[in-house]
Amino acid sequence: MLTIIRNGHVIDPANGIDGKLDIVIENGRISRLAPKVSAPKKARNNTRIIDASGKLVVPGLIDIHVHLREPGREDEETIRTGTRAAAHGGFTSICAMPNTEPPVDSVAGIKFLLATARTEGVVNVFPFGCITKGRNGNELAEIGKMHRAGIVGITDDGSPVMNSQTMRHALEYVRMADIPVVSHSEDLYLSENGIMNESYLSTVMGLKGIPAQAETTMVARDIALAELTGGHLHVAHVSCAGSVVLIREAKRRKLSVTCETAPHYFSLTEESVSNYNTMAKVNPPLRSSVDVRAIIRGLKDGTIDAIASDHAPHTEEEKQTEFNTAPAGIIGLETTVPVVFTYLVEKKLIDLKRAIELMSSGPRRIFGLKRGTLSPGAIADITIIDPRMELVINKEWFVSKSKNSPFIGKKLTGFAETVFVSGKQVLL
Repeated sequence: MLTIIRNGHVIDPANGIDGKLDIVIENGRISRLAPKVSAPKKARNNTRIIDASGKLVVPGLIDIHVHLREPGREDEETIRTGTRAAAHGGFTSICAMPNTEPPVDSVAGIKFLLATARTEGVVNVFPFGCITKGRNGNELAEIGKMHRAGIVGITDDGSPVMNSQTMRHALEYVRMADIPVVSHSEDLYLSENGIMNESYLSTVMGLKGIPAQAETTMVARDIALAELTGGHLHVAHVSCAGSVVLIREAKRRKLSVTCETAPHYFSLTEESVSNYNTMAKVNPPLRSSVDVRAIIRGLKDGTIDAIASDHAPHTEEEKQTEFNTAPAGIIGLETTVPVVFTYLVEKKLIDLKRAIELMSSGPRRIFGLKRGTLSPGAIADITIIDPRMELVINKEWFVSKSKNSPFIGKKLTGFAETVFVSGKQVLL
């Protein structure tokens, strides 16, 4: 079966493509990009034509920060439901965080994840392994063995590695595997018992705050360790202005440092929790409008390399409790694209090409993934986006098993319409 996607506005930042082209998919790969492609006579009876008029045709989007919860918390999400939520949101590849129950800190855990993704998943799943055994922050996990089994990075996400010597050893070790250490940057002594951004608002609300320095002190430490070791440091879920400044300077000095932010850190502020809204409780917490502006500047000028959802499902029962006791985290696989379009592209804060880069070739470069491009011969992972589609988000719209989103009730613009994974059209 030959597939031709016609009349779409093709954007491929990796190849500098931005214009109207047709794309031919053959045997699971992209065989040709050209204006006005016609099916060969011998294949006309076995050719599927997809009209993408008025749509954007981009490399299959990549989300490098996803919590699938399986094994251990299948009541919140599973590999089956999470990969379908990814497709619904326009993502053809996701990186799975290892803070499951038990944590993915061994080859057995990697094999389980990959085997389940092959049989039950509908998009590509690239696993992370833990930095330390049991995510205890002390003894390094089986990094070499897990790398040979298929991990693309290591992280104790959800828990910082407070022991600087352990973090140093991790950064030294990954040089042999050529993968990043993904840092959850949080000084637990500064953030202890905190549940929202430390500010005038937290005082008014009577809630213990988390200062931005809980993040920036750890970002500074890990940048220093990356300089010491030469290892690749990737900073997850950057939330505040101070971190952007530190990372910008590290890049100016040509250190091996990359980073990501999540959609809620450029679209929402701490005001979203002013009515004790647990749906907006995240870690790191939502920050000030000053921080939001700094994040947007970082996205625009290249300091921030990628946008990742930090998809963190929780059940309604978990979230429908007092703010103090509710777990931190929101789902994001399905709302990332429309939040990017609504809060960044439509407001002309970043251009369309940069937006796609942050969700395709940017993630590709960080983790060395063989995805995120429309080059001839590349695996045909493709996302088609309708930039004019508008929806008011409601709980029933989500495919994810959990519904914990602060964007419920909000009108968003720009949604994925179709995705292809290895040339196969995935039903949204």
